[in-house]
Amino acid sequence: MVVGIRLTQFVGGPAELVDLAVTAEQAGFDQVWFASDPFMLHTWALCAAVAQTTSQIHIGALGMNPATIDPSEIAAYLGTLDLLSGGRALAGIGAHTADMVPRLGVDGAEIPARTAEAVGLVRALLAGKEPPEGRHFRWEPGCALGFTPPRADIPLYVTAYGEQFLTEAGGYGDGVLPILFPPETAPEIVRWVRAGGEAVVSGCVWVSVADDPAVAGDLIRPTIAFFGPYLSGRDLALAGLTEADFAPVAAAMRTGGVDAAARLVTDDMLRLAVVGTPAEVGARLAGLIDAGVTELSLGGPLGPDPAAAIRLLGTEVLPALRGHRDR
Repeated sequence: MVVGIRLTQFVGGPAELVDLAVTAEQAGFDQVWFASDPFMLHTWALCAAVAQTTSQIHIGALGMNPATIDPSEIAAYLGTLDLLSGGRALAGIGAHTADMVPRLGVDGAEIPARTAEAVGLVRALLAGKEPPEGRHFRWEPGCALGFTPPRADIPLYVTAYGEQFLTEAGGYGDGVLPILFPPETAPEIVRWVRAGGEAVVSGCVWVSVADDPAVAGDLIRPTIAFFGPYLSGRDLALAGLTEADFAPVAAAMRTGGVDAAARLVTDDMLRLAVVGTPAEVGARLAGLIDAGVTELSLGGPLGPDPAAAIRLLGTEVLPALRGHRDR
């Protein structure tokens, strides 16, 4: 069972994030992912630093959006990272939402089509083949990388959302990285991906673990306050919630910011994430495996001390998950 850790700048600065990646490797995690978002700490720099400070863990940037990044740059970055890391590069191409790019003057509606085309172009460049002609990316004939990457088959995961995008990605991606928010969306998302093909389903969940479940819950409230109001009524219903439940949270976010909104997050809303003691977190994650998720990516605040939380997950959760998968 492949289990990765997903790190963002909300758990530390660049040096801290690199140190956490080292901790994740020592704790037995298989992958470390960094979320790629406009105006945030740049994931490519973080991945390069981690490549130089680790020796086993696989390293990836997820959400590399071909609506804002040309596939030629993605391919060159991946080939370089694979050289730096000794063949440990991963890619997450696409986006988890169309809502992030309109402020850049980009049409988010084109993300699924651009992603499919970009994956084909990146795959061709890494393999030293002639890139296919495209509709969104119109390159001249003869385009090629100016160096030979160690691997032609760097795993290309697709960061996708929505039924159609996830189904299409299941057919052309090596893996798919859906956000399972709430985790109860897993069975449906697995069905969507499987309708398209046999891509690995690497479920991305928000996690907060601590020996005291109340501490773990309080830590995740800002994350739920920020993302919860964006969820559809259909997804909320899977966790026993409604859009009306989140109306006060959304109003507080607009007027008082995330801290004010977090104070209105109820205990029932905590079910949108994976929260609690190591035993509780492990049981909830095992349910995702039973639903057909083939890999896991654990992100979010992680715990009151992120490094301690990673070690706690490594000693008390990962062995049980791998045993559960092998049953």
